[in-house]
Amino acid sequence: MCVWQTMEVGKYGKKTGQDGVRGVLLEPFIHQVGGHSSMMRYDDHTVCKPLISREQRFYESLPPEMKEFTPEYKGVVSVCFEGDSDGYINLVAYPYVENEALEQDEVSEREQPRRKHSRRNFHRSSSTSEHKDDKFQGLTAESTESIQEMKSPKLELQMQSDVPFQMLDGNSGLSSEKISYNPWSLRCHKQQLKMMRSESKERKLYKFLLLENVVHHFKFPCILDLKMGTRQHGDDASEEKAARQMKKCEQSTSAALGVRVCGMQVFQLDSGHYLCRNKYYGRGLSIEGFRHALYQYLHNGVDLRSDLFHLILSKLCSLVAVVKRQASYRFYSSSLLIIYDGMERARAEPRTSHIDSGSMDSSQDIPSPDPSPKVDVRMIDFAHSTFKGFRDDPTVHDGPDKGYVFGLENLINILEEIYMENQ
Repeated sequence: MCVWQTMEVGKYGKKTGQDGVRGVLLEPFIHQVGGHSSMMRYDDHTVCKPLISREQRFYESLPPEMKEFTPEYKGVVSVCFEGDSDGYINLVAYPYVENEALEQDEVSEREQPRRKHSRRNFHRSSSTSEHKDDKFQGLTAESTESIQEMKSPKLELQMQSDVPFQMLDGNSGLSSEKISYNPWSLRCHKQQLKMMRSESKERKLYKFLLLENVVHHFKFPCILDLKMGTRQHGDDASEEKAARQMKKCEQSTSAALGVRVCGMQVFQLDSGHYLCRNKYYGRGLSIEGFRHALYQYLHNGVDLRSDLFHLILSKLCSLVAVVKRQASYRFYSSSLLIIYDGMERARAEPRTSHIDSGSMDSSQDIPSPDPSPKVDVRMIDFAHSTFKGFRDDPTVHDGPDKGYVFGLENLINILEEIYMENQ
């Protein structure tokens, strides 16, 4: 796909790039439920994130049969700051020109300096959107010293959505605050701006990956972000980082199940808003708590979405088969997204359909509605992935990623159990 051909979408920056192509103003992606890099909305069908060269090369090297389960890779753009007449700063994407921009991993890792008075303003793209909850107005943000301060009115990003979001607190009770964006997207966005501002004197351009917006088909996207596998650190991790990641796995469901909740948002029919959970909630879950989280993800506030089980399980079983065929591949620290539409309902009586889950000897008959609601399953975040011959990695693994397969099989088993227990 030619990146230059996509640059005419959206509101333009004030500068003109090579061959007269104008830049696109980037907007925060309001449906980000997990991760640490800020996702930005490029246009209705495309998002972008700070480029890590290892992840870019992995997307470029994907086996064809994995592409069904990953976002489409659309190329690279250069992103820079641009000031407007009011003194605010925008992030603007331009076609990538070789050697002009650096990717995130070309800069040495260091603690981000604390700044108090950075202001950013992002204007709404003039591109049309088919999704009501993609709409938001101009926004400002002010860097602060702590996560708690992010809820301050002076800091709040004025991302306007027709559907409010509501974070569940640590005691599983509703917070009193209803906001118009997923609160995790605000956290990631703020941290990204702090990092870019701290480096603005020595860095003028950044490389961002362009990826398919996998929720653009969904009017009310319900998203579950799962950290997959029994191991999260890459082969190149320092001893200190490896120890931290192993501890997180041991203290969460990653060790016992090979999967843990990293974030989610679920549209509630009864209240008309999204319920949100973040990775800290997921890390503290027991095995039974993980089961409850899956149940909650598939419950719309009125009833359990039994019409979704067949579709989700079918896709997960297909993914298991694909991953098992990827000899030497390791997907360390990658995530799995499960997505469905919160307003979509089964429009016919379910018919019985058998699920073949391969090695799991599943004999359950699970209803499949006709016509089927939309469901998607995608693997994301490949910054620590590897396979034989990839970038001359010194460590070569044998066979498929058993930790990832272990997590998928446990996920399938638990979903099957939830379905059968609620018939």
